[in-house]
Amino acid sequence: MSDGKSAGARVAARAATALAVFVILGGLVLLLDRDNIYGWAKALHIVAVIAWMAGLLYLPRLFIYHFETAPGSKASGLFKAMEARLFRIIMNPAMMLAWLLGLFLAWHVYAFQGGWLHAKLLLVVLMTAVHVYYGRAMRAFGRDERPKSQRHWRIVNEAPALLMIGIVLLVVLKPF
Repeated sequence: MSDGKSAGARVAARAATALAVFVILGGLVLLLDRDNIYGWAKALHIVAVIAWMAGLLYLPRLFIYHFETAPGSKASGLFKAMEARLFRIIMNPAMMLAWLLGLFLAWHVYAFQGGWLHAKLLLVVLMTAVHVYYGRAMRAFGRDERPKSQRHWRIVNEAPALLMIGIVLLVVLKPF
């Protein structure tokens, strides 16, 4: 059991190191490349959104596989660890960075103006609600509960993809 905890500690240390590097790079950008803050913010926003989306698309797939395991089994324990790490170490920081940088861009570039931007923000709020829903399900699986059904998770797995399509269309086309 100590190997699991030490492995978890190593993963947490790597995540903290990656976050520290990200913050240091952000600080260097502010100091050294102030003229291109928009470009950096946009690029890092896109990276954060990609990481967040990867988690939103993968976590329900883990729930489907987890659903097939016996509660309390070794396989169930492995899925609990995978789900928790994905959610806490990748998805949560990526969501926070996506929001932070996205709000900066909405304010700095668009001054929160434009119907397309308001519609996009609504879809991002819905994406965040999906994230929160997945977090609650992850905690339920962590208690060896089996919330909903495999079919439910197969259907819910499509929600982030549909929201992402809407967001990308709004950002690229700016229809209103």
